[in-house]
Amino acid sequence: MLIVMESRATKEMVKRVCDEIEAAGLKAHPIPGSIRTAIGVTGNKEQVDADRILAQEGVKDIIHVTKPFKLVSREFYPDNTVVDVSGVLVGGRELVAMAGPCAVESREQCLIIAEHVARAGAKLFRGGAYKPRTSPYSFQGLGEEGLKILAEVREKYGLRIVTEAIDTEILDVVSEYADLIQIGARNMQNFSLLKKAGRQPKPVLLKRGMSATLEEFLMAAEYIMNEGNRNIILCERGVRTFADHTRNTLDLSAIPFVKRTSHLPIIVDPSHGTGKRHKILPLSRAAIAAGADGLLIEVHHDPANALSDGPQSITPDMFDDLVGEVRAIGSVLGRTVNEENT
Repeated sequence: MLIVMESRATKEMVKRVCDEIEAAGLKAHPIPGSIRTAIGVTGNKEQVDADRILAQEGVKDIIHVTKPFKLVSREFYPDNTVVDVSGVLVGGRELVAMAGPCAVESREQCLIIAEHVARAGAKLFRGGAYKPRTSPYSFQGLGEEGLKILAEVREKYGLRIVTEAIDTEILDVVSEYADLIQIGARNMQNFSLLKKAGRQPKPVLLKRGMSATLEEFLMAAEYIMNEGNRNIILCERGVRTFADHTRNTLDLSAIPFVKRTSHLPIIVDPSHGTGKRHKILPLSRAAIAAGADGLLIEVHHDPANALSDGPQSITPDMFDDLVGEVRAIGSVLGRTVNEENT
């Protein structure tokens, strides 16, 4: 349910309506607008006495939201959400490049890659300090030591840090170091982790699950937003299909669907979406043309010896070419790639 207030409604009127909603055991979500305020209501809709709400001073109308997800839908928030990641805006006019290795392997490795991607135009540095791997014998990450390396990257090159929290136990320590907390595909329906991420103040990058429908994807984001955190960036990273020519099937049709259905920004990860180095550049072009707000790219200076996902990591020189082509495509769409670091 969405309660639309009159343009003349005061803060006191809005508060009284919110108190009425809360008294019924529901959640009220005030949504200030340029002309008027709306109030989103979540909970059991059968508990709402619509006539009682309409009788409140300052209430103009009640709109029943048809989607199962409420807070992430455009019915609740008609304007695009722009997420502020420590000064880097995601979802606005500028396309944002997030680049770095799959895993933080060493201080030297990260500094080499960070210097190059920063110079090329990346604004966020991606790297996993904790790695949820298919095999328990694979490299699991450096843990907090890796987070400290990422913090040094931020200090030295001004790149904001995006790194994954793999469970509720390490979310707090990850949030101390990260500017953007990633919740990976395997954890898209880890509801305890989603709720805890929604109760902390850092923005969240939520990846689509490997077998998730788009409704399930948006419902996962709803879990985070329902706890109070509106700063969510969605990430399409491919889904598991019958295809064997690619690691996953990158679903670019998800971009226009999300843009039409939700107010949240969406970026694309063509590295996991394809698993093949030679496919990353053409799929990056297609993602930007389809309306993505940015890209999440795995870059490694020595992919043949990478400890994680070497075959899908591009070289720094390839990343230069990618940014150049993204900038060209973006200009046709009226969007830019920030050149502050070049």
